[in-house]
Amino acid sequence: MADLPSDLVVAGVAPAADEAAVARAGGWWRGRLGVTVPAVMVALIFGLCFIWPIIGPVPPPTGGNILNASLPAFSPGHFLGTDPVGNDEWSRILYGGRASLEIALAVQAIGIVLGGLIGAIAGYLGGWRDATIMRVLDVFIAFPGLVLAVAIAQGLGPSELHTIWALSFFSVPASARISRAATLQLREQTFMTAARLSGTSFPRMVIGHIAPNIVPQLLTYALLGMGIIMILEGALSFVGLGVPPPAPSWGNMIAQGQSTISADPRYVFLPSAALFITVVSFNLLGEGLRARWGTQ
Repeated sequence: MADLPSDLVVAGVAPAADEAAVARAGGWWRGRLGVTVPAVMVALIFGLCFIWPIIGPVPPPTGGNILNASLPAFSPGHFLGTDPVGNDEWSRILYGGRASLEIALAVQAIGIVLGGLIGAIAGYLGGWRDATIMRVLDVFIAFPGLVLAVAIAQGLGPSELHTIWALSFFSVPASARISRAATLQLREQTFMTAARLSGTSFPRMVIGHIAPNIVPQLLTYALLGMGIIMILEGALSFVGLGVPPPAPSWGNMIAQGQSTISADPRYVFLPSAALFITVVSFNLLGEGLRARWGTQ
């Protein structure tokens, strides 16, 4: 490129040096900052929600003094003030985030393990067994995720555990489809053929050869799906089918703040902002890992 005339560079036949620099900078962002920055954000969120309440001066999220009700932000001993019944708002944000993250992590873990195993088995077996398994999963995928979760949560009753089971019906089929697609690509690889010819058993093929090679796809989906699960959990808690009050979650905090939104919008804004930042952080981390690993 250095031997080409400068007029060809200007005309667009050859890339200019600054364009190459911009391309390198973009690749550096996607490869490093695109993962590092959201990873730091996610780690900070986990640290605040799970570690800081243990080591820091954080009061309990429930059982507040009604005499301290509706204190403004930066009141003595109450960083973000208190809610209408005297509970510390900063504490409720942290403990509410803990509940939302616990649910999302559990749902995605069930999806990766159970859905990943189902998809790997279906993709490896192929034929009518693959078709049967995937048609059954398609029945669940055909239902809108929130409608299915609401129906299951309504039947089981509001609790954190029941919310996890209800949302798992959303994550398992999706993880299974991703696992199956990745397994179909692996099935005809040379190392898989060699393992079959050497007499490797079916369980060892799935667990020892397929599972390690589909982890990047499943992990990327799990991170991208964390935001979706947290939004669905917030929606269930918002309508009273998720984490039951007085235990906080970001969803039920938003629901409880509706009644005072005109007088004090922070009761809706603070948990909404926390949910938004967390969802964006997980989405950016998932996208960054997908770009780095080259997963689809």
